Formats: sequence, structure tokens, C-alpha cells
Amino acid sequence: MMRQAGRYLPEYREIRAGISSFLEFCYTPDAAVEVTLQPLRRFGFDASILFADILVIPDALGQRVTFKEGEGPVLEPIRDAKGLEILNVDGVIDHLAPIFETLRRLSVEIPKTTGLIGFAGSPWTVAVYMVEGKGRTECERARAWAYRNPDEFSKLMDVLVDATSRYLIEQVKAGAEVLQLFDSWAGVLSVSQFKSLVIEPTRRIVENVKASAPDVPIIGFPRQGGVMIPEYVKQTGVDGVSLDHSVPLDWAMREIPETCVLQGNLDNRVLVVGGDALDRAVDDILEQTRDRRFVFNLGHGIVPQTPPENVGRVIDRIRGKR
Repeated sequence: MMRQAGRYLPEYREIRAGISSFLEFCYTPDAAVEVTLQPLRRFGFDASILFADILVIPDALGQRVTFKEGEGPVLEPIRDAKGLEILNVDGVIDHLAPIFETLRRLSVEIPKTTGLIGFAGSPWTVAVYMVEGKGRTECERARAWAYRNPDEFSKLMDVLVDATSRYLIEQVKAGAEVLQLFDSWAGVLSVSQFKSLVIEPTRRIVENVKASAPDVPIIGFPRQGGVMIPEYVKQTGVDGVSLDHSVPLDWAMREIPETCVLQGNLDNRVLVVGGDALDRAVDDILEQTRDRRFVFNLGHGIVPQTPPENVGRVIDRIRGKR
């Protein structure tokens, strides 16, 4: 499940309390391996998802990135061509060496029957944080820059395509068996910007990664992409697509080619509520996807207030109906 290692687990919070900063957490293989393994021990997930963060890319490029308690990520914003001058793709792989070490160790330590998933943020979503300087935003500055000076903004996107491609290729070399690209801010864009800022950069990354690792599946997650999701699948070449909880599964199964595996789309809030409402939601997804290749997952990440027993309830219910 998205964010399967995280603050909803007390054993995660215990380790996090002993580390001074979130980025240090991501760059400490001992800690990152342990918290990646914690949900596997509790729930026996079918796949292990690397513990890291999408903002390691701007950090590796040279932008100042911090995480503040109660506020989330804070970045020294880049809002013009001069700001782009600080970004350096050449040092990305060396900077992210601890993450590759985490993957190498996980590839040995997880069960042989458990998949190992690597991931990165998609260029548009990472660019939002780099330009806005924070999350929880309507992306006004980033969207305006892309409209006002598309050639200039494309330079930022080019840097992110290059850095993200290198990062994902190196993840595969370190042991990742599947990759996922998260575009959490895809849903704020107009149709034209969705095509230029979500579809096109993703297509280029998929092409770059497949040139190096043709057999590694890539899952795209254009969150709140709505009616643009079928075009996203067709144009990017992703092998699977994650669906947020607002996407009707019957529509997705009609409109998205069967060659693309569907993933999703349980509402993370019903996971918090639990009980009969959770059971009904799980059963509905299982019934609708009975005849389709499907990865059961959330429509967005697990929230911190989720009772761990509700996660176990979902897994038991799925496995009991197989």
C-alpha cells in the first residue's frame, strides 16, 4: 500500500524519534531498511516499497530542502532562469548512493517471493515543490511560470527528466524489480499543460528507463488525472496505472486498454474508518476487477491516523476471497 512504511506504525515512530531530520532518515540505510521491512513483518505484503522521498531529487540537484515538523517540506524556491543555475545533474547518483545501498540490502533481506518496488516523483510534481517552496498549494507559481515562459520552464523539466531517469535506472541496478512514478499534482493542470507537463516528461522517462531495463515494469500515478488517464497510458507507455479513489473502476476498465495493469483505488479515509464500511469498499473493488489484471492498493497514501489493525483487516479480506 502507498506509504506502507510510515507514521501509522508505532515501530516506525520509535525509529523516527531517534533521527534528527527526515532527509537523514532517507539517507541512513540501516534505518531505511528497517522501516521498509516493518510492514512486511506485520502484514506480509506482496511487495516491499523502498522507503525514501520524492524530494531527494531536488536535494541531490543542489536545492536546499528541509522538512519541518508540522509543516512538511520547505525548499529554497526556484522561480526564474537564474535559480536554475544552481542545479547540477552530474552529482545526483553519488549524492543518492545511500538510497541505492538501501535497495541492495533490501533485495537480499526481503523474502524471495516479495517484489521490490523503487520509485520517484514525476517531474511536474517535483517541480511544484521546487518552485512553490512547499506542499499544500494550488501550484499557482509553477503553473504561471509554465504559461508565461514555457521555454524557460522546460529547462527545469529537462533537468528533472534527466535526473529522474538516471535515478530510476540506478535503482534497477541496485535491485528494484518494479518502478513507480508519482505525479501527485497532475490534477491541477489544464488539458494542454497536462499533456506537456505530465504526459510528455513521463513518456521520456519511460523511454529512457526502458532503453536500459526493458523488462522492468513501470507504474504511473497521475493523481486526479480523470478523463486524461487513458491518454496518459497510451502516450507514456507505462505498464500499469494507479487510480485515485475518485476514478470509477467500471469506467477505467472500459477506457484503459487491458494491456495496462490497473492499480488502486481504495479511499484512504475508509481505511481509517474501518468496520463494515471498509469491508464493503474492499468487496466492491474485488468484484469489479474480478476479470482484470489488478493490483489492490489505496487511491493515495496511508494517513498517520490509520489504525494498523484496519490494514490487516484489508489484507485478510482480500486473501480470504482469492
